[in-house]
Amino acid sequence: MTAFRFLFLFTITVSVLAAPRDPFKQLDDVWPTPDEMRRASGAPGPGYWQQQADYVIDVELDEAKNRIIGSETITYHNNSKDTLEYLWMQLDQNLFDPKLMAHQSRTTSGLRDQSFRQFEGLLKAQQFDGGYKITAVKDAAGKPLKHVIVQTMMRIIPPKPLKPGGKITFSVDWNFNIIDATKMRARMGYEYFKEDKNHLYALAQWFPRMCAYTDVTGWQNKQYLGTGEFALEFGDYTVRITAPADHIVASTGELQNPEAVLTKVQRERLAKARNAKKPVFIVTLDEAKANEKEKAKGKKTWIYKADNVRDFAWCSSRKFLWDAMGMKLNGKTIMCMSYWPKEGEPLWSRYSTHAVAHTVEVFSRYTFDYPYPVAISVNAPIGGMEYPMLCWQRPRPEKDGTYSKGTKYGLISVIIHEVGHNWFPMIVNSDERQWMWMDEGIDSFMQFLTEQEWEEDYPSRIMPQRIGGLMNYLKQENKMPIMTGADSLLSTGYNAYTKPTLALNILRESVLGREQFDYAFKQYARRWAFKRPTPADFFRTMEDASGQDLDWFWRGWFYTTDHTDISIETIHHYAVDTRDPYKEKTARKNKRDEEPERLFQKRNKPLPKRVDAFPELKDFYNEYDELEITEKDRESYEKMLKGLSDEEKALLKEKRNFYKVDLKNHGGLVMPVVLEATFEDGSTKEYRLPAQIWRRNPEEVSKLLITEKKITKLELDPHRETADVDIENNYFPRRIRENKFRLNKPTRPGNPLRDKQRADEKAKREAEKKKQAPPKK
Repeated sequence: MTAFRFLFLFTITVSVLAAPRDPFKQLDDVWPTPDEMRRASGAPGPGYWQQQADYVIDVELDEAKNRIIGSETITYHNNSKDTLEYLWMQLDQNLFDPKLMAHQSRTTSGLRDQSFRQFEGLLKAQQFDGGYKITAVKDAAGKPLKHVIVQTMMRIIPPKPLKPGGKITFSVDWNFNIIDATKMRARMGYEYFKEDKNHLYALAQWFPRMCAYTDVTGWQNKQYLGTGEFALEFGDYTVRITAPADHIVASTGELQNPEAVLTKVQRERLAKARNAKKPVFIVTLDEAKANEKEKAKGKKTWIYKADNVRDFAWCSSRKFLWDAMGMKLNGKTIMCMSYWPKEGEPLWSRYSTHAVAHTVEVFSRYTFDYPYPVAISVNAPIGGMEYPMLCWQRPRPEKDGTYSKGTKYGLISVIIHEVGHNWFPMIVNSDERQWMWMDEGIDSFMQFLTEQEWEEDYPSRIMPQRIGGLMNYLKQENKMPIMTGADSLLSTGYNAYTKPTLALNILRESVLGREQFDYAFKQYARRWAFKRPTPADFFRTMEDASGQDLDWFWRGWFYTTDHTDISIETIHHYAVDTRDPYKEKTARKNKRDEEPERLFQKRNKPLPKRVDAFPELKDFYNEYDELEITEKDRESYEKMLKGLSDEEKALLKEKRNFYKVDLKNHGGLVMPVVLEATFEDGSTKEYRLPAQIWRRNPEEVSKLLITEKKITKLELDPHRETADVDIENNYFPRRIRENKFRLNKPTRPGNPLRDKQRADEKAKREAEKKKQAPPKK
C-alpha cells in the first residue's frame, strides 16, 4: 500500500469516527426499499399478496386422559408469485417435548426460592410426554404424503410443486397430551379442581397450523422457542368439537348447532341477551354448581364456524357460568360474552363482559369497527392469552369472595388487553414471532387509552409512574432496543409492552398532538386490516399520514437504547443596555454596593494603613469612582442619541427580559423540550420547543426566552410527559431533595443457647404436668 493511499484511508477513517452523532439521520438505509408489495407511504402496494389456509377440523377432548385427538383437512391457496416445492407447518405443541430445541435451549440464572408448585412444574417439564404425535399426513385421495418433522415445524412434500394461483388439499391426523397449566408455564392447558374433581380446559396451539409464507421472509422458519409467538395466515374454519356431554364449550367463531348442544332455556336467554343493556346469565351460578356435581356420560359435538381468521382456540368445562350482552356497533350486534367457574364469583359476573364491551367500543373508535360476531373472555389458569374472538385470563377473587384493588383492576386491564389483541395482531396481522412490540406494544398503548375511558384516574399499570419500574430500566446499561427479535429480548415486559406504550403516548401527546396522531394511527390500522404489516410499514404510515418526519423519533425510541435525561445547566439574564449613564452607571453602582463584604475585607479593616500614616501617598485615584457620572459621559450619550433614528431610540428603551437557557442532553435521546417559567408575580408561562432544536448539536443547546416579567424559576418537563429519568436536574434553581429516614430499635442477634434452655424448661414443665395428671381409667 502506498503512503498516500494509507494516509487517504486513515483520514477517511478518522473523519468517520470523529463525525458527530446525528439522531436526525434518515432511516432509508435501515428500512427495506419500497416496491410493488409495500409502498414508500407505508401502504400495501398494487402487487400485495398473502396466502390463505382453510381448515376443516374434527377434534375430541379425552377428559379421562387429558388428551386431544384430532384430524384436519387443509386447503392451502398459493397467492404468491412463487412456485412452492414444499410446505411448512407449525407444530407448536412440540415446545413441551423435553428432547427438542425449545426445551434444551433454555438457560437459568440459578435456583432461587420458589413455591412447591413451581418446583413440581420444573420437574414435570423434564419428563412430560409432550408434543404432537402425527399419525397420518395424506393427500386429498388419501395417499400418504412425504413429510419430515424438524423441531417445532413439519415439512410436507406435495405430489407436485404448487404453482402460483394454485391450491392443494391434504389432511393431518394427530394427538397430544394436554399440559397442566397450573404447574407448567404455558399459553394453554388444563386446570384441575381437586375439591369437585373437575377440569377446565383452555386449548390453543392445539392443531398443526400452516407457517406463514410472505414477501418478507419466504417461509417463516423461526422455530417456536416459547417467547416469540405466531406468524399465521388468514382462512376459513369449520371445527367440530366433541366434548363430554355436560361440558360448555366456548370457541372462536359462531355456534352452528345450538339446538343440539344448548337447552331451550339457554337458547332463550341468548336471544334475550342479544338486545339486553346489561349482561344476562346463560348458565347461572346455581346451574353451574349443579352441573359440576353430576358428571354426565356421553358426548356432544359443538360445531363452530369462523371466516377470515388467522387462528382458532376453544375452552371446555362443566364448571362454566356463562353470561352475554349484545353490543350495538354501527348497525351490527356484537355478542360480548364471558365464561368462568364458580371460583371467579363475584368478580367475573360484575366486570368481565362489561370490560369486553368497553374494549370493543373504544378500540373500534380508534381503529376500525370490530368485524366479528362475538367477543369472549374466559377465566382460565393462564395469565392472559388472545385468539380471534376469544381470550382467557387468570385473576380471581379469594375463596371468601373478597378481592383486592389490584385483583379488580388487574382483571379489567387484562381483559381489555387480551380482547384488544383482536385488532393487533389478529386482524392487523404482524409477525409476532419476530416483532413482539408490534402487537404487545401497540395493543398495550391502546389498552392505556381504553382504561382512561373506564373511570376517572384509572390506576393503569401499563403506564408506570416516574419512580421505579420502567424509568429505572431505561437508565440501565444492560438493555436492548425495542427493535430486537422476540426470542432475544432480555426484558419482554419493558421492551415489548411498556416502553413502546410510553413511546407512542409521547408521540401522541407531545410530538404530533392527539388529532394528528389519531388520524395517522387509524390510517395504519385500516390500511393493514387483514394484511401483514412490517415495522417499516407502521413507521412510514405514521409519517405519511401525519405529515411529519419522525425518523428521529423511531431511531431514538425503537432502534437505540438512549433515554431521556435533559437538564437545565445555566440561565443567563440579559437586558438592553440603554447607554444612558444615569441609568446604567447608577444600576451598576447599586449592584456593587449591594455586594456582601468579603471576609478578608472585614478582618483587614482594623489593620493600620500606610496611606493613613503618610497622607501624601494619596492622589486622584484614591477618591476616584469609575461609576460616578462625568461630563464626558453626558456628552457621549447626547452625541450617540443624535446619531440614532427614532426607531433605534425606541429599541434602546426595550424593557423586556432576555434569558439564554443552556440545556444538556445526558441521556442521548433527542426529545421536545417543555419549559415552565414562573415569574416574580407568581404567574407562569409554558414554552413547548420541538425536538428539532437538537438537530445541529444533540448534546448541548441554548434557547433564548423573551419575557415581559422577570423569571424566578424554570422547570423542564413540568407535566412529566417526556419520560425524563432524572427530574432533579430539571429545576433551576435546583430544589432541595426531600428524604426521610426511619428510626428502629436495635434487634438482638439469635441466641441458640437461650433457645436450648427454653426448650429444656418447656420439656421439663410438660413432664411434671404429665406426672401430676390423674391416671386414665
